[in-house]
Amino acid sequence: MWNQIGVKVIHNAPNFIRGFCQRCVKETFASSQRYQRKTSLMSSTIHTRCASTPPWRVLFFGSDDFAVESLKRLHDSRGEGAESVVDTLEVVTLSSNVPVRKFAEKHELRVHEWPEVQSSGQFDVGVVVSFGCLLQESLINTFPYGILNVHPSLLPRWRGPAPVFHTILHGDKLTGVTIMQIRPRRFDVGPILSQKLYEVPENSTANELGGSLAALGAELLIDTLRNLPERIANRTEQARERATFAPKINSVLSWLVWEEQTCDEIDRLYRAIGSRVHLRTIWMGCAIKLLDFVGKCSVPLTENSNFTAIPGSIHYQKESNILSVCCKDGWVGFKTVMLKKRLSAADFFNGYLHQSVLKKSQSQNSCRFQSYREKTRQNSTSLLRNKTKLRKPSEDCTKLLLCAGSTGMIHPVACSRKI
Repeated sequence: MWNQIGVKVIHNAPNFIRGFCQRCVKETFASSQRYQRKTSLMSSTIHTRCASTPPWRVLFFGSDDFAVESLKRLHDSRGEGAESVVDTLEVVTLSSNVPVRKFAEKHELRVHEWPEVQSSGQFDVGVVVSFGCLLQESLINTFPYGILNVHPSLLPRWRGPAPVFHTILHGDKLTGVTIMQIRPRRFDVGPILSQKLYEVPENSTANELGGSLAALGAELLIDTLRNLPERIANRTEQARERATFAPKINSVLSWLVWEEQTCDEIDRLYRAIGSRVHLRTIWMGCAIKLLDFVGKCSVPLTENSNFTAIPGSIHYQKESNILSVCCKDGWVGFKTVMLKKRLSAADFFNGYLHQSVLKKSQSQNSCRFQSYREKTRQNSTSLLRNKTKLRKPSEDCTKLLLCAGSTGMIHPVACSRKI
């Protein structure tokens, strides 16, 4: 019955309207439009509201394996329960091959293409981990709680892109992770929200330490997000006077200077960069890689009595198949070298070192490794005198390339072939 009445009302609507004046009809429609606009505004306000407690709407910026650990913890923290920290989670990354994008695609997280990022009103807080790009101030300001950064050091120590490598390289005994708010135009200078100490394990490599700090940083990030308004209210500015910088690792660091580096320094250098760049030196004018570092070793004086042990001197230990090299305060050992091809210590001794020792006409210097810096000094004089062009690398080995720096001194710039 009610349906039939409804049909009659709709069918006779023009007759009903004729009973009203034109002014009443306009006011009725205007009132309806105002109500619709008000409802739409209220809906928009609810959508763009800034939450005061978790769970948060998070936009994540990252690239490498270190960043994946934090992204994984954020993804695991999504849910409907009281322990939920993350409501929605989306990702910004740089290319299709980085680990963060692969994780996001595997777990069906929405991926934004950098730098075309639209975030106004959509997120409460941003999180940056190993992203490598400065974010614009206009983008940062779209997040009510700013953008947080997970940094693997105790800021302000080791600001910059390679804090883990420099922690190992400089022999730090204590490190940690820092959660900070980022600021525009400069890296790693924002206020600190949370920090956690971590004791560096003895003989740890940069890869091992990085893995431990990634897990610790992800844990601290979740803890910070659980109490975000309180942490922001109690944030502290970094002390400028204690700041140190951790620049990117340059392959020039891999060249050994036997006269200046101690056993411990070479050991730390290997643990810091050895997984990415091989340690290198000069053998009879050719670049040579030193592989499979075994650390500090001892050479019996009775076996070393035929020559003076000067930095760069080489001794082959047959029992352990180790090639020992003299440095500033002792000997360090390697089990493998790379010249034209990969050679064991025994192969290098039999094929190169043993023959050179037997040649009485050769000088003692030809039976040892030369430092990159020493090789530069020897060549600089002849280059300035002869003013000849550098020869291209030979087929047998890589020649040392030199160029004149702005100060007029000769500086090494590259070793071009297979180094």
